[in-house]
Amino acid sequence: MSTVPVLPLNDGLSIPQFGLGTWQSPSSKIAGAVHAALEAGYRAVDTAAIYENEAAIGDALVSSGVPRGELYLTTKLWNSEQGFDATLAAFDKSLARLRTDYLDLYLIHWPLPLRGKYVDTWKALIRLKEEGRVRSIGVSNFQTAHLKRIIAETGIVPAVNQIELHPFFPQDELRGVHARYGIVTESWSPLAQGGDLLQNETVLGIAKKHGRTAAQVILRWHIDLGLVVIPKSVTAERIRENFALFDFKLDAADLAAFATLDASRRIGPHPDELDIVVPRLYFD
Repeated sequence: MSTVPVLPLNDGLSIPQFGLGTWQSPSSKIAGAVHAALEAGYRAVDTAAIYENEAAIGDALVSSGVPRGELYLTTKLWNSEQGFDATLAAFDKSLARLRTDYLDLYLIHWPLPLRGKYVDTWKALIRLKEEGRVRSIGVSNFQTAHLKRIIAETGIVPAVNQIELHPFFPQDELRGVHARYGIVTESWSPLAQGGDLLQNETVLGIAKKHGRTAAQVILRWHIDLGLVVIPKSVTAERIRENFALFDFKLDAADLAAFATLDASRRIGPHPDELDIVVPRLYFD
């Protein structure tokens, strides 16, 4: 059984606090990654229609033999499919590719405010939840104004907002908004895509103190902040390493040190400005 803690959602359900991210994970490698993750104790898998690996993930989950009821499966609606009817059709396609008759969590991938369809899209997700085809619904990359609008126009608060979040960009203000609405924050690019963050002297010092890798203490930082975190990897050793987080905790001094790394530094695009619908231009 998985040792991953769960967080309560505002719809009465819960979500594992840790899972496998699959962005840029090619279909040719996804089966090995999913099987390695399940063997390590992961039970949550996050994907998206635009990742073009839903079918391979569905095959891997079915072949793993892990009962569907033990799994937590998330996918996301791509930008080109926004709008009420288009969303319902896109959901059916994702469900078929994933070889399941329900999702645990379905997210709107980006708000695309310049196109103005995200409220109707949100209404389609509400319909899917009412029909029992998805257990929880949420959004990704939504800013405060986007959240307030869908809540005001539908009365339904997202269970989750998946956003870029890492020590260089901890999103304190938006997390405060989430807290007020009871929205769980889920981190994408939790390691800031490696590089500078993994070589940062502060991070390396904390890692040395705990006898852990830089990646492990960063991922533990997400856990200790009460976030859901979904690091991606297709390497079995790294998948196991990323999971080894639940036998230590950061202390107050560690968290204070991490707080000094805030540089308000985005890696991805600003959600208010993104208007990409063409897959080849996608970079989250």
